[in-house]
Amino acid sequence: MRGETARRSHRSPELPGDPEFGPWLANASILVVDDEPGMRNFLVRTLGPRCKRIEEAVDTEEATRKLDAGHFDVVILDNIMSGQSGVDWLAEQRAIGFFADAILITAYADLETAIRALQAGAVDFVLKPFRSNQILNAVARCLDRVRLQRENQLLRHALRSTTDQLLLRDKLIGDSLAIRRVRETLAKVAPLPTSVLLTGQSGTGKEVAARSLHSLSDRADKPFVPVNCAAIPAEMMESEFFGHVEGSFTGSKGRREGLFSHAQGGTLLLDEIGEMPLAMQSKLLRVLEDRRVRPVGSEREVPIDLRFVFATNAELEKEVEKGRFRADLFFRINVMRIHLPPLHERGDDVQVLAALFMKTLSRQLGMPEVMIGEETRQALARYDWPGNVRELRNVIERSLILGAFPDDFAGQGAGADEEPTGSLAEVERRHIQTVLREVGGNRDEAARRLGISRKTIDRKFALWNV
Repeated sequence: MRGETARRSHRSPELPGDPEFGPWLANASILVVDDEPGMRNFLVRTLGPRCKRIEEAVDTEEATRKLDAGHFDVVILDNIMSGQSGVDWLAEQRAIGFFADAILITAYADLETAIRALQAGAVDFVLKPFRSNQILNAVARCLDRVRLQRENQLLRHALRSTTDQLLLRDKLIGDSLAIRRVRETLAKVAPLPTSVLLTGQSGTGKEVAARSLHSLSDRADKPFVPVNCAAIPAEMMESEFFGHVEGSFTGSKGRREGLFSHAQGGTLLLDEIGEMPLAMQSKLLRVLEDRRVRPVGSEREVPIDLRFVFATNAELEKEVEKGRFRADLFFRINVMRIHLPPLHERGDDVQVLAALFMKTLSRQLGMPEVMIGEETRQALARYDWPGNVRELRNVIERSLILGAFPDDFAGQGAGADEEPTGSLAEVERRHIQTVLREVGGNRDEAARRLGISRKTIDRKFALWNV
């Protein structure tokens, strides 16, 4: 028996007795597919007040249309329906790029059906009749599994990334006019859906600014996904961003969601966007225009709802002139540009940040603070800081380990009687070469310590003819 399909949206109130389900259920979107109006009504009454959005479909045809129109975290699917069965429909959807968890419900339990359901890609199997807590627990298990899977994926990217997150990672610390203006601009832009381009030298805090933008927005309770484009091999980039279906390319194992899907509802930071290959730039441009992604090997385009933030230390206008960055993509992302000032332009912020890092890192490392005397303060103020805030943090950390400010830093200006000679480029060159000597010439390790990409170091050495 079929009834009219109803679309309902609910904001999750605090319900007594539901603390175990937590915010993941409150933020979930669920699709119920069943041809029995009574079962649909029961599931909507049970789940609707507890989740962000719930929709119904009376058959698999309508369910397919709803999947094409919007994203769902969980699908609750009846097996025996008029027309196509739930198991057959699920198998078809998995083959063309459907990633969300599916819970199969059925009144007819046998081993063969259970095996077919698992082979089709169902993650849980609930027998009718069931009670409210049974379906709530099944949904909660799905959401928890997806959360852990996505956190593991993002952790893998974080470990591979060269980005060094600051301790107070969603706050731009300092009271200089330059940083106050950045904070004011972020606060104005945060509530808007506009994409943002963050520019500035390496180590100036572009990821911190992006996190601040996210925390001030209405997406703050959704994922913040930072991705270093320079850290992903070109041949893996499409699969990492778009995801893939099983067997889509040699070596692919199972199906996997991409980073666009992981950021669903939240904010995606594409750091070092200037390092993205031209072929991938073309695909990104289409995503920005259509707000849909097609996993590798899939026949379905999946709608996405997220905010894009881009960051770069390169001069993208020059990259466009040289043919290394698409002009149409540059114009598409250069809507709201916010520049992060270098540390040497932030005045007394150096002293504020040094004191902050000394306090927080000493607690983190379990080591006593090193006194920052007047001579050291003057040296900190004189130094040009080519590595910016990240370099200052590293200097403080080394001082804690050594029990005093390091000699190599003193030789560059901290504690020296004279200011460092030469241009900022020369200071930067000396600093990079010092770090390279410390790591025995290993450019990958030097890039990790400096918080820049290996490609950046290679370009510097090509420029220096070394």
